[in-house]
Amino acid sequence: MIVEVRAKNQITIPKEISKSLGINVGDQFDMIEKDGMVYMIPVVTYPKAYMDELDKEMEQLRVDIKSGKAKGFTDIDEMLAYLHGKR
Repeated sequence: MIVEVRAKNQITIPKEISKSLGINVGDQFDMIEKDGMVYMIPVVTYPKAYMDELDKEMEQLRVDIKSGKAKGFTDIDEMLAYLHGKR
């Protein structure tokens, strides 16, 4: 599909492509150029306050695991088996 660069270097992503990729208004992308090609990589950003709170929760979880209040796992398979009641 051919698109046109408009004012402020803006382009419109064709509807068929947006729909097939699930692109919605407000989605964010990292745009890079490599070897003459332009790539749009979807990104997710979170507010700093949210990330700070998540960091606090993770630290508390580490403390709980160390003290035995929460179960720790050595790998993902062990965790999934536990969650599915196989251990």
